[in-house]
Amino acid sequence: MASRIAVRSAATADLTAADLIQLRQLLWAAFPKGEDGFTEDDWQHAMGGQHFVAESDAVIVSHASVVQREIHVGGVALRTGYVEAVGTLPDRQRQGFGSAVMRAASEHVRTAYERGVLGTGERAFYERFGWRTWEGPAYVRTTDGPERTPDEEGFIMVLRTASTPDLDPEASISCDWRPGDAW
Repeated sequence: MASRIAVRSAATADLTAADLIQLRQLLWAAFPKGEDGFTEDDWQHAMGGQHFVAESDAVIVSHASVVQREIHVGGVALRTGYVEAVGTLPDRQRQGFGSAVMRAASEHVRTAYERGVLGTGERAFYERFGWRTWEGPAYVRTTDGPERTPDEEGFIMVLRTASTPDLDPEASISCDWRPGDAW
């Protein structure tokens, strides 16, 4: 079914007010309440890039965004497409909408960036699109220097692109610090 689902792409600046309202409702509904729920920081992390949305009956039912971040691998800075805010309305899950937006987001990363990165506990879902679990240690870059983020290790996934340099898959990986979840 996912191959017949139309996915629309738009930069954050091109989203309408109605789009933004629907996306907020979708993302808060798609994640569990409480500690693992969607937060205002998560919302901010998803803005400023390219959004991929699937609609049904003029309602946005699934979303993924790709924002640019500088990720370092073994000390090498890479222009990275970082996938954020992947979610589908609960009553539309397992119908191919999430796969459709992730297929489009992954293709965008492959054509526009040196590497793709995302953080997830749902590795099997992303593996279908070519994403692989990063094997090396993870860090966040802070004003005080790098800080290890061992709780994130095993949950960071990467996507090779045509311009990905040959890097050691067990080297350290680091992201810039940001409020909320660093990864």
